[in-house]
Amino acid sequence: MLLTVDIGTTNFKSALWDYDGNRTCMALVKLSNKILETTKHETDPSGWLGAFEQCCKQFGERSKNLKNVEAIVISGNGPTLVPVLGAPKIVNSSLFVDNFPARLWLDRRAEKYQELVSDVMNGYVDACFFLPKIIDIKNNESELYRKTKYFIGCPEYLAYALTGEACSVFPSDGFDRWFWNNSALEKLDLDAEKFPPFIRPGERFGFLGSEAAEHFGFTKNIPVVSGGPDFFAAILGSGVTKPGEVCNRTGSSDGINLCSEKPAQDSTLMSYGHPVKPFWNVSGVINTSGKAIEWGRKLLEIDCFDDFIELAKGAKKGSGGLVFNPYLAGKRSKNSGSAAGASWSGITLESGRQDFANSILEGIALEIKDILCMMKDSGAKADVIRVTGGLADCSFFNQIKADITGLEVLEGNYKEAELLGLAIIGSCFMGKYASWEEASLALCKTKKRYKPGADAFYQFNC
Repeated sequence: MLLTVDIGTTNFKSALWDYDGNRTCMALVKLSNKILETTKHETDPSGWLGAFEQCCKQFGERSKNLKNVEAIVISGNGPTLVPVLGAPKIVNSSLFVDNFPARLWLDRRAEKYQELVSDVMNGYVDACFFLPKIIDIKNNESELYRKTKYFIGCPEYLAYALTGEACSVFPSDGFDRWFWNNSALEKLDLDAEKFPPFIRPGERFGFLGSEAAEHFGFTKNIPVVSGGPDFFAAILGSGVTKPGEVCNRTGSSDGINLCSEKPAQDSTLMSYGHPVKPFWNVSGVINTSGKAIEWGRKLLEIDCFDDFIELAKGAKKGSGGLVFNPYLAGKRSKNSGSAAGASWSGITLESGRQDFANSILEGIALEIKDILCMMKDSGAKADVIRVTGGLADCSFFNQIKADITGLEVLEGNYKEAELLGLAIIGSCFMGKYASWEEASLALCKTKKRYKPGADAFYQFNC
């Protein structure tokens, strides 16, 4: 049996799986974050440890089989940076790591350093990534920089707490620009010992420490395995294994990950090795998609997501000419960054609440279309979209995406594709499948299909 963990921005998710891809238990814990200023987004990493404890407690009560867990596989949001000060330990019957607040992937306070890092790395590096954030800490919070033992990512933090081994996960070939090497650290005058060694997805962080195993109820010395970043696990868990297939990972943000035979020729898109070799993953990101819906729900004084969708259903296609640009926390583009704010256009005296609600959904779908057009222009064409994540089972929204993009949208058997992807990676680590591709094809099933409507109102050519 496998225990999988995915640390999202707003939810901590965990599940138990058998090796046939059957989920026997799942637990979800809400997380809290702090927005100190428009560009400053933080969270307390100890909340992740508390959430892991809650999940393990639920599993122990419901299945009484944590002793049967043979491996723990972890992924998480990013690029989120955690400054760690010391070694993990049990304090007051809880797992504890001394650390400073984590700077979430939404944090953009390091924008003035992105040009410096981009020059050193020979390619555009957005302020949300690790090196700009660390330089900002070094230059503006020198005492924090001095005290930091390691700078690590979100899933690496939980793995460190469980194993005592500090690692950095390098997702795949082609990611060099967004991480670091000795030459870059020297040029940027950063201390190399604060940067743990790299491992790859599917490799072991270490073994579960005896103190942590006893505390949580696991067998001692089981492997703790890297599932890579959340998007990496989601690609496998959505069944995206062939060129032309897109994983649209929904959540606070949206990731658009296209399997391609070659990298994109556009520097605003990210291109790196796909989990299935020899293909490439071409990626674009919408910083605020689920966050935009949440913002719109609160703005319109709607109590819950389902009521928001019901209100949006009252609008006609096109939302009466109302168009929403969903850049509430900037746009990950070399030429825009946080300066690209959100906006509504086309507001008239006839614009109603239902139009405002529906335009948010359409605006997100239009941004997906725009990203797919950029990919096509750069030589990577999409044929089908597989949706995952928190909004993956929203039929109304899925149909909007199909209509606007002109592509069939597929809903999988588990909307928590990150967790299924981690089970795929863990099953291969334990030798149950020969490859990630084989496991993905065996375990990922399509539950529902959404075909583009005959009405071409939305559709436009790239």
